Amino acid sequence: MGLFKSDLYRSFGIGFLIGALMVGASLAPSLTADIATPAKAAAVETQAEGTADTL
Repeated sequence: MGLFKSDLYRSFGIGFLIGALMVGASLAPSLTADIATPAKAAAVETQAEGTADTL
């Protein structure tokens, strides 16, 4: 008589498989999404020549 029956190992294996599938299903949408949104530079306003402020 063994310490554990094979049914226990089978139950753990099935539980692990179901849990891994659930984690994979919850992570799948984030794997196809962009990691970060594209960066957009802000518009820069320049002063006309000859009107620059001096210290």
